[in-house]
This record gives sequence, structure tokens and C-alpha cells, in this order.
Amino acid sequence: MMNSLKIEKNVDIAQILAKGAGPGRSRRFLRMAVWLIPAVAIVLIAVRWGTDKNNDKLEYKTETAQKGNLVVTVAATGTLQPTNQVDVGSELSGIIRTVEADFNDMVKTGQVLARLDTVKLETQVQQYKASIESAMAKVIQIQATVRETGNELGRIRESRQLSGNKVPSKHDLDAAEAANARALADETSAKASVSQAKAMLKTFETDLSRTIIYSPINGIVLKRSIEPGQTVAASLQSPVLFTLAEDLTRMQLSVDIDEADVSRVKNGQHAAFTVDGYPEITFPAEITQVRYGSKIVSGVVTYEAILSVSNPDLLLRPGMTATVKITVNKIENAVLVPNAALRYTPPVKEKEVSAKNSSIIGKLFPRPSRPPSQPKESAKADKKKSRLWTLKEGQPVEVPVTTGESDGIMTVITSQEVTPGMVLIIDTVRNGR
Repeated sequence: MMNSLKIEKNVDIAQILAKGAGPGRSRRFLRMAVWLIPAVAIVLIAVRWGTDKNNDKLEYKTETAQKGNLVVTVAATGTLQPTNQVDVGSELSGIIRTVEADFNDMVKTGQVLARLDTVKLETQVQQYKASIESAMAKVIQIQATVRETGNELGRIRESRQLSGNKVPSKHDLDAAEAANARALADETSAKASVSQAKAMLKTFETDLSRTIIYSPINGIVLKRSIEPGQTVAASLQSPVLFTLAEDLTRMQLSVDIDEADVSRVKNGQHAAFTVDGYPEITFPAEITQVRYGSKIVSGVVTYEAILSVSNPDLLLRPGMTATVKITVNKIENAVLVPNAALRYTPPVKEKEVSAKNSSIIGKLFPRPSRPPSQPKESAKADKKKSRLWTLKEGQPVEVPVTTGESDGIMTVITSQEVTPGMVLIIDTVRNGR
């Protein structure tokens, strides 16, 4: 009995769903959609029209032209360096016996910085001193032989002269002359050996003197790369033991100038810079050299400029990164206008916008207004020619002007059309937005 009731309920539900899904229901839904879409569009147009009416009034943001001074600067970054930095090394290999200078020590010319172990060199010096004495003794010995052979040669020659060249024989005379010549040659060789031994002794004495590392300048120790007992190997390149800076009260700043600005940077121009260590202090500097050699990094061309920096308090240290502003021009008592006024362009008139947005789609999705296009001839005109907009009786009026230098915020006006205090439009705001 229960199963039959469930079957009857399922049949009734299926019949109801079948009737609701009929073609008549679909046609009524389509008719409602056809009327609903235009109604929604009319409502949106009305809302848009009402909003346009409320926002029809324009308001202008303005600023005034002013008279003042303009400072034009070129920005760059660079690194502080000592005016004279010297790397002190060792020409000899050996073991460091003592180190007599440390970081930040003030040193003078000729002051001992370090000493190498000298045992080996002292032994070689003594060896060549002995070699010299041996060579000199050999010279004395050979000189005696030279005198002996010379006397024998003289006796033979005298005997032959007295005997009418009969005795001694010609063979004995030749043998005596050869012996004397050999003795003279041995004397020359022995003297050369003495000179050679003296030269070698001088070489080792020089090396012995170089085991003491002296300071070549008056300055301060920036780096020390050795410790007592460390072995120094001077094979192909002299190892750097100390780095000295001559005078940190006078430093130099090396900066990279962009190729677009290098023509404006000259010797003698003043600059100011800051470093991260003292962000609240602005340090002065002066251009001393603009180098002609270029550097190209990732396709960017720059030129190196050297600035002289005074550092009496020793606040600045070698290697600090500096942010520099170089003053390339100063203009006094000039008429200045904000750069926003030069960029301003009034909006397109409402009538033109209405004509473009007259269709239903245009009303629903209006395009933003665009400034009027300029002819190609004006785009090729002098870059110094520009225009401003001022208000007369509540309406924007164009003012053609000639511009001068700019610091990125204010621009100099060189023509007479703009006077200090003139109201200039910098932006447009619709009322209610």
C-alpha cells in the first residue's frame, strides 16, 4: 500500500515539472527580457544625463607665477678616496719577524712598518765576504806568478841578445812568452772574480736592507695584511703588506656624470654632497677635473669627474658612497612658474564630447576627453616655445611663452608675457567629483 502511494506522488511531481517546462513558459520569459533590457538602458541614460548635468561645472586648480632665484644642479653618485694612496709591499720572500704599525696609526716617511727574518741573508752576506777575500788572495798569488814569468822572459831575451840569438833556443823564448801571457790572463780573471764577488755581496747587502719595510710617505695606515710569523711569497708580484693614505684632511670624490649632463659640468663649479654615515650634514666640494675618457656600463655612457673635498674633522672616510649635486647654473630675479602649469592642457569642450557620445553606447560608456591634437609642424618647433593657461572672467586663456632653465619643479620664463603674481592653471576638477 505504501509503495503505491509513493509511485503516485512521483508521477504527479513529474507531470507538474513537465507542464512548467513547456514552450509557453519560455515564450513569456523571452517577452519579458525584450521589454526589460530597453527599460534598464533608459534608466541608465537618465541617471547618466542627470549626473552630467550636476557635473557640468568645472573648477580650476591654480598657482601664481613668482619672482625668485633658480639653482640648476646635476645629480651624480661617487666614492670618496684619499688624494694619494700608496700600497707598501715587499720585494723579498721570507717570514715576518715583527710588525711595528697597526690600523689607523699615523706614520712618517722612513718609519719602520715591519721587519723580515734576516738569518738566511746574513749568512749569504758573510759567505760572499769570504769569497771576496779568497778572490783577492788568488789575485795576489797570480800577480806573483806574473812577476816570475816576466823575469824569466826578460832573462831569456837578454841571453839571446848577448849570444847573437843563438842561446837559449827560439823554442825556449816562445815558451817563456806563453807562460808570461797565461799569468797575465790569470791575473785579469782573478780580478774579475773579485769584482763579481763584490757585486754579489752588494746584492745581498741590498736585500738585507730591504728586510726592513719603511713608510714612503707621511700618512695613516688604512690596511694591514700581515701578522708576525706569516710567510711572504714575492714571486711574480710584490705582495701588499700595508695601504697608506697620505692626508685624510684633504680627499677627492670621484663621480660618474651622465653623457647628457657632462657638457654642463666645468672645472671650478661648486657642489654639495651627503653620505649615509652623516645624512644630516651637507659637505661642500669643488670640481677639479672632468676626464675625457668614457665608461660604458650596461649601455650607459658616463664620464668621470674629480671633486676636491676638505675633511678637517676626519668625518669622511675612504670608500664612502656620496650623493652629489653639482651646481651648474644660478639664475637670480627670474620669473618662475611651476612645471605643472606648462604640462596643463584644458579639457575638450562639452559640445564636442556630446557629439561623439550621442549614441546609446556612447551614453552608457563615454570615452574620456583627450587634448586636441597638435599639428606635426608644432611638434617640430623649438623646444623652448611652450604655453600656459590663465583665467580671465572664469575662462582659460592661452598664453604663449618662451622657457629657460628648469630645476625639475620650477621653470624660468624668459618672455615678457608672464608677470609675477599671474594666476596659472595647473589642473581641472569637475564639481561634485
